[in-house]
This record gives sequence, C-alpha cells and structure tokens, in this order.
Amino acid sequence: MFTTTLLDWFALNGRDLPWRHTTDPYAIWLSEIILQQTRIQQGMNYWHHFMRQWPSVEDLAQATEDEVLRAWQGLGYYSRARNLHTAARQIVARGGFPTTIETIKQLKGVGDYTAAAIGSIAFGLPAAVVDGNVYRVLARHYGIDTPINTTQGKKIFTELAQSLLPTDQPALFNQAMMDFGAIQCTPTSPKCVICPLQETCEALRTGRINELPVKERKLTIQTVHLTYIYIRCKGKTAIRRRPAGGIWQGLWEPTHLEDLGMSKEELTLIAKDVKHILTHRILLTDFYLLEADTPPVLPNEYIWVDEEDLDKYALPRLIEILLEKLHQKA
Repeated sequence: MFTTTLLDWFALNGRDLPWRHTTDPYAIWLSEIILQQTRIQQGMNYWHHFMRQWPSVEDLAQATEDEVLRAWQGLGYYSRARNLHTAARQIVARGGFPTTIETIKQLKGVGDYTAAAIGSIAFGLPAAVVDGNVYRVLARHYGIDTPINTTQGKKIFTELAQSLLPTDQPALFNQAMMDFGAIQCTPTSPKCVICPLQETCEALRTGRINELPVKERKLTIQTVHLTYIYIRCKGKTAIRRRPAGGIWQGLWEPTHLEDLGMSKEELTLIAKDVKHILTHRILLTDFYLLEADTPPVLPNEYIWVDEEDLDKYALPRLIEILLEKLHQKA
C-alpha cells in the first residue's frame, strides 16, 4: 500500500532534475555531494558549473584542490569539496567508478545515504536511502517516536525503508521518498489535506504531525570572536591558507590581529561584530584596515598578492562579506 501509493504520487509529482536524466555515476555522485547541505535551486547551478568545467571524473581528478575549492566557493561545508576531489582521484586510480554499495562507501566523503543513492540510481542496486526526508515521512506515517539520531533509531528506520523498497525499482522508490519529503511531507506545514497517504498516516490520526520525527538535542553552539586585518600596501594585501584540522581548511583569509603585532587603535575599523553562523559555531568578527607604505613583518605562512587577484583565491563566505564591507567604505 505505502510503496504503491508513493510511486503513483511520484509519477505525477516528481521533480524534473537534470541528474535524473542520466545513469552516469559521476553526474549522480556529484549531485548528491552538492545537495548534502544545499537547497536544490542553488545546488543545480553549481552542478551545471562543475559538469561544464569537469565533464568527467578524470577531468575533476586532474584539477588542483585550489581550482575545486574556488568552484565550490559560496556552497560552504568545504570538506565536501576536498572529499569530492580526493574521491575523484580514488576513482581514477582504481580504474573506474565502484559498482557495489560497499566499494562506493570506500570513497572519501561517501556514507550510507550517498552510497545507496548512487548505487540505486546509477546501478539499480536494491539499497534504500535514509536521510532527513525519509526519517520524517516514515516517522509520521508509522508513528515512530524513536529518536532518529540514535543508534537504535537509525537501525529501525533503515530496516523499515529497506523493507518497503521494491527491488525491481530501487531508483524510483528512493527518488520518490526524497521528493515526497521535500514537496508533500515537509518539515513545517505539510500538505496533509491532499496527502495520498492520509488514511494510513499514524501522525495525522493522532495529531502528532508537529512532534515527529523526534531528535535528541546534542549540539552545543560555541561563540567565537575573530579579528581580521586587511593590509593594503602598494596594491598588495597579505593572506594565508587556513591550516588542516579546523574550519575552512585549505581556504584563504586575511591577517589575524595577533599576527600583526599592532593594537586596534592604530587601525581603521571597517566593521564590528559581523555575525556569521556555522553548524557548531557563531562567529563574531571585527574587521580592520591597515594602509601601509612598507609591508609589515608577518609569519611565514602569509603571502602577498595583488588586491585585484584576490578573487582567484578560494575564500570563506565570511571573508567575502567582510571584503564587501571594505569596498562599501572605499
């Protein structure tokens, strides 16, 4: 009943997305990585850009990390771009795209959900996807209140999704589940009145639509204060690449106040307490300008670049915002 109704709904309401017109695992994998933390409309533009710039996994593997990060700029969660690049080289090194769920999962940055999506859509493997949309649809329809971010919850929902999957139509079922959660059974204001599953939906029957799915809150948000200095010296400015192990790994940033060895009173304030929200952090940033006739002494990791060439370097979104404020002051 559930599966048949879902597939009937999908036949009439499924989204027309460019990567659904191919079984090329590279194109499908790329779409899944881009859409992990990105809205469809924004992600589609990036997908087209990547496919134009690097039409095959071999092309992507030959790119430099800087080129990939630059193309990714604005999408955030830059570890996805680094993992994408690493995985492209893994695929080329092994002689082609892996064709089983277990070998697909060996690619850098690919977990259970992404492997199931690629495997089912590109190769017809009978593996059910389980993501936020799937959790929500199943939790509401079957009235399951086990927290989705617990080991027990993940096991329950994975097994349930797998039991509903038609082995002869895994791609259609998985895409239908994604779209049903995104279009019909949305997080807020779901379209229950016109839902084809309303007669069998436990959450609708018991008035628990807004209570399901259940998620244990474990996230602690940390507030971090940063102070950046934009040094302008004879048409050049100093930047450094972010080190491994922290936020924005591999991206470029202006000078830190502590690396400059000057007090704030000697600098021109451009913006104060600029708020930027990440998953685990709230960044509050002060941004200053130093106009110098001679380049100040900085740690070795800084390089001097022409100001007009800054857009050739991959920058975090926060730094782009700060630079926009600098240009507005000019």
